[in-house]
Amino acid sequence: MDQRTDEQLFADYRRGDTDAFRTLIDRFHDDLLRFLIRLVGGRQAAEDVFQETFLQIHTSGDSFDVERRFRPWLFTIAANKGRDYLRRKGRRQVMELSAPISGGGDGEGASFIDLLRVDVPPPASGLEAGERDRQVQEALAGLSHPLREILLLSYFNRLTYAQIAEELSIPLGTVKSRLHAAVASFAKRWSEVGKETSDGATKRRSDGGE
Repeated sequence: MDQRTDEQLFADYRRGDTDAFRTLIDRFHDDLLRFLIRLVGGRQAAEDVFQETFLQIHTSGDSFDVERRFRPWLFTIAANKGRDYLRRKGRRQVMELSAPISGGGDGEGASFIDLLRVDVPPPASGLEAGERDRQVQEALAGLSHPLREILLLSYFNRLTYAQIAEELSIPLGTVKSRLHAAVASFAKRWSEVGKETSDGATKRRSDGGE
């Protein structure tokens, strides 16, 4: 396990240590890929944006402020690349966000609801991981991109309001109102998705009993 910080690794890469760049890619692979899967709605698209993100990191290396933290910079670039991807795909991609997600590591999506601290009932304890993952993605699909982006950035980066405002170049008040709206919208959609799933299961049992 490389004990260097992210910032030290990137500084070493800028000085010619190519192995340091590979270490950064490996270190952030799972977290960043999960973030992008949630943001763009598919594994293949997320992997493409992941590659674009690190290509941008490579080409913009000289512009990185060594006084800043590397992780927020990385995730902000990834968010911008994800936004560009969704803009290119248009509305068709937004509709695809409800598609089931597979892969991304053990337990992907399993702890998202719990760690996000949304004040809604947790998924049923017997729910299969794949079904829970589908429900999370379907709930996220109901959010506009700005709300989905700020919710995911806040969750994955654990940034303060002030840090989010700086990274996204938006006013502090906008961060607070947008994040509040995102959490409320996600909670509402999660409740609706859970009800739809429950009603569907009840109907299937009823049809099977006839």
